[in-house]
Amino acid sequence: MTTAPTAPTTARATTDERALKQLQREHGQALLAFLLGLTQGDRQRAEDLAQETLVRAWLHPEAFDSSYESMRPWLFTVARRLAIDARRSRLSRPTEIGDGMLACTADPADTTESADAALDVRAAVRGLSPEHRAVLVRLYFRGLTVNEAAADLGIPAGTVKSRSHYALRQLGHRLPGYRPRHRAGVARPPAVAPQ
Repeated sequence: MTTAPTAPTTARATTDERALKQLQREHGQALLAFLLGLTQGDRQRAEDLAQETLVRAWLHPEAFDSSYESMRPWLFTVARRLAIDARRSRLSRPTEIGDGMLACTADPADTTESADAALDVRAAVRGLSPEHRAVLVRLYFRGLTVNEAAADLGIPAGTVKSRSHYALRQLGHRLPGYRPRHRAGVARPPAVAPQ
């Protein structure tokens, strides 16, 4: 019966705890300072990378047996490679949105702003002349084309265009922050039914 060769008794699976603590005491501050430079001062990221570097040292006890007088060059090399890998990983993912951005974003379930805007539009439309209001109601609230609105009102299409133009200009002066967008010569305000 043959047995599998056993590993030499001098080989260690991991670095012992005392050696790792000594390594951290001797090189921890210099390693952190080095990583702070690589992470543009991001202390949390630098600490995470320093910890990962020490884990690598713990997993590779052969590094302690190297011919170097100090472990610092090995630690810095590992740390630099980890920082590069972390940066590449971050750049390959979509940008994360922080809590600050979420705090500024309106809640889609909150209809307060749209209700407010609807009231502003209704008040502004009521303040128009009856001729201008009739054109806007047909074009924007009922969705008729210029020719359909002209036929419905019994006026020429050019008059519908002219009245809608001037009505939108008046709305622009009455609505806070409203700037009409032109589409084929006609601007569209928010679709809110008049009352």
